[in-house]
Amino acid sequence: MLPIPDVLTDLNLLSVSFRLVLAVFFGGIIGLERGINRHPAGFRTHILVCVGSTLAMLTNMYIFDIWGNVTDPVRLGAQVITGVGFLGAGTILLTGRNHIRGLTTAAGLWASACLGLAIGAGFYEGALGGAVAIFISLALLPRMENYAYRHSDILNLYVEVASLGAYRDVMKAFRVSEISVYESTLERGDVLTPNGVAFVISLKVPRRMKTIDVLEMIEGFNGVTLVEEL
Repeated sequence: MLPIPDVLTDLNLLSVSFRLVLAVFFGGIIGLERGINRHPAGFRTHILVCVGSTLAMLTNMYIFDIWGNVTDPVRLGAQVITGVGFLGAGTILLTGRNHIRGLTTAAGLWASACLGLAIGAGFYEGALGGAVAIFISLALLPRMENYAYRHSDILNLYVEVASLGAYRDVMKAFRVSEISVYESTLERGDVLTPNGVAFVISLKVPRRMKTIDVLEMIEGFNGVTLVEEL
């Protein structure tokens, strides 16, 4: 084991702050990787879940230091955390064109529940640090997240074409341009063009190409009626 100073293993303001910073850092690294690859749960969602979990464990340790083995004060807290999972699930929506919304809101609800447990237990240091971390994740980090996503080489598109022939032309153009197709899902319902075909597609774009170049290339094909970035 690494020689860790006692000040970081004991429950004090410095160790609490250090662990919450680590939660933001490690959760952010994982979330940023997921987000750059266009997975639903991204940068802020992972940070919120990681910070909330850290805060729950710190609160558990604090309660044990105060009451010891006399009772089981964490049982109710565990039920609260589980119950909020169902509440958060109600904010997650699968909208049209396979677009998922509400994950960050659900994670925020869950992290807020952990924050409430810390405050209720009188764990003021953890509550203060957790509140700051959650606020920063929701209010300040979206700019960093958007910057990273704009520079990602993964592109999700919703495309409508007039026929299957136009769909095959678009797919052929991707191969010629060395654009890798990760996934393509055809959809025949709710298409604006009568008898048209819609598909949601995930692409890996070469570094030399920009998102606008791909969109303009697709829009230039005969039979393409709509192109939207997801």
